[in-house]
Order: sequence, then C-alpha cells, then structure tokens
Amino acid sequence: MQSEVVASRSADSRTSSGSSPAIDAVSLAIIEQLQEDGRRPYAAIGKAVGLSEAAVRQRVQKLLDQNVMQIVAVTDPLTVGFRRQAMLGINVEGDVDPVADALTAMPECEYVVMTAGSFDLMVEVVCEDDEHLLDVINKRVRTLPGVRSTESFVYLKLKKQTYMWGTR
Repeated sequence: MQSEVVASRSADSRTSSGSSPAIDAVSLAIIEQLQEDGRRPYAAIGKAVGLSEAAVRQRVQKLLDQNVMQIVAVTDPLTVGFRRQAMLGINVEGDVDPVADALTAMPECEYVVMTAGSFDLMVEVVCEDDEHLLDVINKRVRTLPGVRSTESFVYLKLKKQTYMWGTR
C-alpha cells in the first residue's frame, strides 16, 4: 500500500462563485511534495518550500478543506480481495446527471466521469469477482432509469496507475 495525494479537479473543488480556489506557487509546491510522499513530515516540506512547519500544516488543511486535494492510501485491489476491475461505458437517454449521481452513490463505482464521444459516462468499478461484476452491471447499472446501453471493458492486467501528474 502506498499513500498518494490526489489533486482534485472536480466540481467539488470550486468556490461558491463557481471558480476554482486560487492556488499560489507555494501551495503548488506543497502539493508536489506530498505527491512524492503523502507521509512526508510537514517540517521537511517546510524546508523544501520555505515555510514553517505550522504554516505548512495550515496550508495543507486549507487545501483539504477546499477539496483541492485528498491524501489517501492507494491499495492494489487484488491484495485486498477485489479480483475484478472494469471500465463501463454507459449511454444515457435524457439528463445524464441523475444517472451519474446514482452511480456515484454505488460503493463499487470508484470513478464516474461525464464524457463527450461514444459514451455519456465512463465508470470504473471494482468488484470481488466476476459474479459481483455481473450483479453490478445487470441488476444495478442497467436497471437505472435513463440507462440506454452499457459496454464493459474488463481489466486483464493493470500496467500503470499513478497520481503523480504534478501541479502543472
């Protein structure tokens, strides 16, 4: 298991005016430090970015409170009992939001994104086994009001999964 910092680019990180929170160069540097090691001590981060430990702690808390980033433990699903992962392409009739909201509420759906192109939604699901995946697709996703069609892309091998895109 490793600890990762995920810089959020979701609507949840927007301010009440609809714009993204202002992030200065020092906060970006703190995010980069945490992306290298999510457990790096605040004192070490402070040395790297030119702030005190207390100032780093305060900035990290603000970034967390604003949903700019999350500090999470990233696991290998296979080692914790989840033997099947898949990406689902979903086409929706009508408004996509209610379907996206319903999928977001399902614990198996780890990633829900509205897209332009062949699918209205792309959803990553993590399941215990093939039977669990079948149940999620057949009995829970396909039965949602508005779901017109689904296409499943079952993962055979995960070659790369990282959250180290930096802060560009």
